[in-house]
Amino acid sequence: MRKRLRAEGAEAVIPGRSNRKVPIDYDKVRYKGRWRIEAAFCRLKDFRRVATRYDKLARNFLSAVALATLVAFWV
Repeated sequence: MRKRLRAEGAEAVIPGRSNRKVPIDYDKVRYKGRWRIEAAFCRLKDFRRVATRYDKLARNFLSAVALATLVAFWV
């Protein structure tokens, strides 16, 4: 899969396992940024309203996401 993605111009951002015989080169700075984004989504999904998307309208859902973000990262 990595070969096919590399042929399409994508770079590996996820490192291989530590016990891999041939280590995979990856961009550590981009991996750190990717992890931060994943952690942010994980914190947002702690809010049930955001995780299950109770709101029918996109503007209401975006408001719930904004409030959850405010609570999760300010407090």
